[in-house]
Amino acid sequence: MSDPVLVSLDGGVATVTLNRPESFNSLNLLARLLLLDALKSIAEDPAVRAVVLTGAGRGFCVGQDLAEIDPAKTAKERFSVVPEHYAPIAQLLADMDKPVLAAINGPAAGAGLSLALAADFRIASEKASFTTAFTGIALSPDTGMSWYLPRLVGVNKATELLLLNPTLKAPEALEIGLVTQVVAPEDLMPTANALAARLAAGPTRAYGLTRRALRYAHDHELAEVLAKEHELIEEAGATEDHLGAVDAFLNKRKPEFSGR
Repeated sequence: MSDPVLVSLDGGVATVTLNRPESFNSLNLLARLLLLDALKSIAEDPAVRAVVLTGAGRGFCVGQDLAEIDPAKTAKERFSVVPEHYAPIAQLLADMDKPVLAAINGPAAGAGLSLALAADFRIASEKASFTTAFTGIALSPDTGMSWYLPRLVGVNKATELLLLNPTLKAPEALEIGLVTQVVAPEDLMPTANALAARLAAGPTRAYGLTRRALRYAHDHELAEVLAKEHELIEEAGATEDHLGAVDAFLNKRKPEFSGR
């Protein structure tokens, strides 16, 4: 059997492929553990400067593998998987100091949609579809969906998507701001890889600090945000990339970024 999560590194871009195509890349125990380990390694690896998350076959990810659900166990036992696996995966995607792209090739549902929402860019194939899924099996959302979804589409639309659980096609998702771009299926990975390569050649530390600034600003007052911006820009200003970019500007050269 192939590993349910594949990782490759090329030119500073780490591509993480969920690889259970027979089940639309649903997440069983091994897939969750491998995904968690892969994201930990990527977050800590200075050679990685951008991340692409995608799925093998016809699906992106449809969330939890329901075949693993054991009704004989208590709800507490069954849903211990949320703090053990799903929440740490969501936190790693949010906290890593490098940009994340989701290349959505097919259905994204449940926690699989949550993974896509955690990305900075969501590039969707015309064959992609999007479903919150949780209330369809009488559950509430996890993996950060209740945090990301209203911030992307607004509280009213998020409530509609979560409670009524419609399946959106890619153009509908683009219209409401759920995805960044929609492309033909054959253009999905070339488009994602081109954007990832552009980001990997950029000021990685500044990107990471910008991600932190945006997350902080969601939940804090202006005075706190202004103080946080000062803290983060001081950190960015001490990087080789910033100092080199200023020198390049003054000498009318195009800056080259090392990610340091």
